[in-house]
Amino acid sequence: MTRPDTSQSRQPEPLRKILFVCLGNICRSPAAEAIMRCYVSKQCLERHFIIDSAGLSSYHRGELADPRMRAYAARRGYTLLHRSRPVVTDDFYDFDLIVGMDDANIDKLKQLAPGIEEEGKIRRMTDYCRLKVVDHVPDPYYDGGFDNVLDILEDACGGLLDDERHRSGI
Repeated sequence: MTRPDTSQSRQPEPLRKILFVCLGNICRSPAAEAIMRCYVSKQCLERHFIIDSAGLSSYHRGELADPRMRAYAARRGYTLLHRSRPVVTDDFYDFDLIVGMDDANIDKLKQLAPGIEEEGKIRRMTDYCRLKVVDHVPDPYYDGGFDNVLDILEDACGGLLDDERHRSGI
């Protein structure tokens, strides 16, 4: 008996599109993007994810991440190459998960969401923390604390990746 050819009927591997969001897209969200890309790469899961970041303001459009954040991230082996861009309406349709860094980000994202389904994609970054007990990722732009922010993001990105792997079975 000949086995049927299933190569045409195979479903493509699941692909998850994740967007990290903070106010200006020059500290927290590009760091989260770089950390998540690193974690995904270490587990050879690049084909399963599209990862990006954006900001709620367009003030820093086209700029690299804050030089202090780039320096702190580089000490941990992360390279932040993303150039700031604002959140646009299409992001709510193009991404499966939109992750805000604090309650102000979450509130603004909910205001921008074009519908209930798109609003349902919004999550808080710290909801994925496994070790840190925090309710937001603080903005280091004015007050510093870049190492603390990276600690929180590493914890949350690890939890997010575990959650996504469990959800999708990859």
